[in-house]
Amino acid sequence: MSIKTMNLANVNEELKNKKPHEIVEWALGIAKKPVITTNFRPYEGAILHLVASLQQIPVVWCDTGYNTPQTYKHAEALIEKLGLNIHLYVPKQTVAHRNITLGLPTVDDPKHTLFTEQVKLEPFTRAMKEHQPDVWFTNLRKGQTAFRDSIDVVSKSKDGILKVSPFYNWSDEDLDTYLNEHNLPNEFKYFDPTKVESNRECGLHI
Repeated sequence: MSIKTMNLANVNEELKNKKPHEIVEWALGIAKKPVITTNFRPYEGAILHLVASLQQIPVVWCDTGYNTPQTYKHAEALIEKLGLNIHLYVPKQTVAHRNITLGLPTVDDPKHTLFTEQVKLEPFTRAMKEHQPDVWFTNLRKGQTAFRDSIDVVSKSKDGILKVSPFYNWSDEDLDTYLNEHNLPNEFKYFDPTKVESNRECGLHI
């Protein structure tokens, strides 16, 4: 099956009753250069565990530099527990330097666009350019934002990368059960300076 000519509507119809591990197996079966991205936000342990249990692929972590101490500890615990193949990408400017030149703009500040470009979009673009993936595993779920409600289990990025969200139709309660069954940690003290509010998009997926 060619990703370039893939009919997303047909694929999503075929996958709509599949379990997350079946979706990941399907995607890995057609992928030549798969990656998974993570920011170690709440519930990321589920998709990291699921994909790693089937195949160890590059895990792209674009660290803004503004994560909470709890998130960093959570990340280290998951990396060790799952043996993740982490590829870390950070902004070209340190937080300390940016605090002087730009600060931490609010979402309604015109400077917020530049801030988002510096701390998230540029590192992400650099990561995708280096890895050149054809399949991109994400933990997008229905109900998170208006945009995410408009996609499905399988979608495509603006660059034509196949985005696969195996837990797209799962609730927090479903994921709680998954984490408990597999003895996986979770962490809710998380902060994304490019979104601030949970129902906003940071720009990676639109």
